[in-house]
Amino acid sequence: MRAEPLPAEVAEYLEALPPKRREVFQPVFDTVAAAMPDGYRLGVQWRMPGWVVPLETFPDTYNRQPLAYVSLAAQKHYTSLYLMALYSDSAEERSFRKEWTRGGRRLDMGKSCVRFRTLADVDLPLVAKTVAAFPVARFVAIYERVN
Repeated sequence: MRAEPLPAEVAEYLEALPPKRREVFQPVFDTVAAAMPDGYRLGVQWRMPGWVVPLETFPDTYNRQPLAYVSLAAQKHYTSLYLMALYSDSAEERSFRKEWTRGGRRLDMGKSCVRFRTLADVDLPLVAKTVAAFPVARFVAIYERVN
């Protein structure tokens, strides 16, 4: 159970998903939400639900927008999970890739975007572990180091 109600725009996004897409999207969304460290804010950015570091916590971003941490989008043919901490930390990214494929799953991933078609394609425990591994202070420190 969520401690707080969903922001209206996130609830609308979820309600608008066709049933087949929701079957894949919702469990991943719930896994991310349950693992999310304190201090991130859920909303809709770039037309998809995601968690950000609020500007009142960290205002010094390159584009004056909240610093995106994790986003999730239901695309036409697949779902995308954006794990921005992996984009900024190559050691964490290598570890994530290795652990994902160790489970026998095929990994379709760019620098931060994991794409999958079915729920069976997703390593939910690894997603939860990765999300939980970056409290706000750690994520901001990585961002400041690479920017």
